[in-house]
Amino acid sequence: MAYFAAVLARTNAGWDVSETELDDVETLADLADLAREAAQDDDSVLVFIEQEDAWFAVVRVDGEDDPRIFVSDGAAAARSSYGSVLTDELIDAEDFDDLDALVADVEDDDESALDGGSAEADDDEDEEDAGPLGAQAGPLGDSDLLADFGLAARELVALAGEGAVPGDALAEIAEALGAGEVLEAVR
Repeated sequence: MAYFAAVLARTNAGWDVSETELDDVETLADLADLAREAAQDDDSVLVFIEQEDAWFAVVRVDGEDDPRIFVSDGAAAARSSYGSVLTDELIDAEDFDDLDALVADVEDDDESALDGGSAEADDDEDEEDAGPLGAQAGPLGDSDLLADFGLAARELVALAGEGAVPGDALAEIAEALGAGEVLEAVR
């Protein structure tokens, strides 16, 4: 499957976007270093990664802080080489049961915010959505990583929802950040 990756560096004039290769990225530290190279001073840098029709991820790097990660579908990303770099960092690579708990936390928080009430998990649905090694399909990671840019956690999770097209979701995220045109120019 085809991958697309872009680095969005926040500057005084807006966002500077460039397509990037991930061939040399083997760890999250490698990805963070790649992002920091594009940073102006200690401004925020985002890395958008998309595997066609399967999943997308947003990684945020602020100066020397630890990267923050959001993956639209943890189970799908865990099955891909670039995605596993991200999911391995979010969960113990040997214990995919932790993925179920992390995904459930994001879904419960965001469904509660969307519905205005508490979210009840349906065990039968959870079993049907399980991926390889028991990994749960669905959002994984920090859904608040773009909140200070005006994209609330519930909106980000909605863009990762069932039936979402990863490329369209990244385009909508970029548009919400004011980087839609510059991202489209590198696609």
